[in-house]
Amino acid sequence: MSTTVHDISYNSKNRHTLFLALSPKEQAITINQLSKTVQKLLISQLKNTEISSFLEYLDPDEVTNILRFLPKKRQELLMNQLSEYYQQSVSILLKFDAKTAAGLMNLNYIQVDDEATIFEVIEQLKINEKRTGKLPTILVMNEGKLIGYLSFSSIALANKSKKIKDYVKKIHVIRHSSEYDKVIKLFKQNTYNKIVVLNENDAVVGIIYSEDILRLIGEQSSASLYSFAGVSNEETVFDSAPRKIKFRYKWLIVNLATAFLVSFVVRSFSATIAKNVLLAVYMPIVASMGGNSGTQTLAVMIRSLSNNKLSKSTVLRTLKNEVITGGVNGLINGFIVAVLVMLLNQDIWIALILAIAMIVNLIVSSIFGTIVPVIMKKLGKDPASSAAIFITTATDVFGFLTFLGLATILIK
Repeated sequence: MSTTVHDISYNSKNRHTLFLALSPKEQAITINQLSKTVQKLLISQLKNTEISSFLEYLDPDEVTNILRFLPKKRQELLMNQLSEYYQQSVSILLKFDAKTAAGLMNLNYIQVDDEATIFEVIEQLKINEKRTGKLPTILVMNEGKLIGYLSFSSIALANKSKKIKDYVKKIHVIRHSSEYDKVIKLFKQNTYNKIVVLNENDAVVGIIYSEDILRLIGEQSSASLYSFAGVSNEETVFDSAPRKIKFRYKWLIVNLATAFLVSFVVRSFSATIAKNVLLAVYMPIVASMGGNSGTQTLAVMIRSLSNNKLSKSTVLRTLKNEVITGGVNGLINGFIVAVLVMLLNQDIWIALILAIAMIVNLIVSSIFGTIVPVIMKKLGKDPASSAAIFITTATDVFGFLTFLGLATILIK
């Protein structure tokens, strides 16, 4: 990350000033290197004239991404200041859903008939380069259907009078409505540098390049890391203490309230704990194992929710699998802890109670680890920063209720 990009990313107070100190061309280069979160914050601070000055240094798909951060009225005002080529391209791209393959594509391609000659293709390239200033991908068509693409090396080496159908290479395709995870999966499974986007009638609507996918993967990884830590995407290491407090204090207060709930449960069994000190010794194990198991389930759920992999039909199946996993892991760890208690303390009742509590707690952690993030997502809350608190509380409460409740009944 360059010094300029670093300063703009992590200096929220002076971000606007630092960006405007750059030339329009430098602004275009820099804004492309910023994360989506920082881009959105920066664009919201800029005036229309400040945005329009650097837009045409970007590709049309990049301009589209910038405009998507703004209300419709501002989009229209900025569109009117663009050249005809950009207006046509951006208006097409804005029609598609930003969270699909179409939202990743650009229009840097030309279509040529497979009966065309190499010379005719070169002439089209010259026209396109003069119009856009860029060399496009050459897509080869037969009766309006895509059959492949033509590489620049083929053009350079071939006889100019030859027809291009002899030099066509295979290119992979994807539907414009495909979700991000499907596009990423296609790129990961196969080494492509581009994929053609088709509509429902198999007509070409755009092209996705590998650099766009790499940027998307990077953004998703960064967002998941912030989310799982329970920290706002807007918070940076250079933020002031008041700004950090603003992002964190609400959920910490909720966490404090839930901690008191757990404390109340434990206090209700104070007489039982007083009778057998070993219960106090082994209580942290119950809480720790439940919390760790819930965190594992939560991590999987957050990744699935962020990739839109979960639907109503799959949540129940996911819950069933997580409960089975929690139960089996509870049996394994319950057996281990029971053996250790017998070896260390020769107390069969505490060994049995602790094993049962372990099984119950890991099942509870699986249930809450699956359901809570889904509920939080439906309520429009960040599943990680909010769900972790409720999952930990649930595992502590049910774990202690089981452990201390059984102890009260069985140990006289």
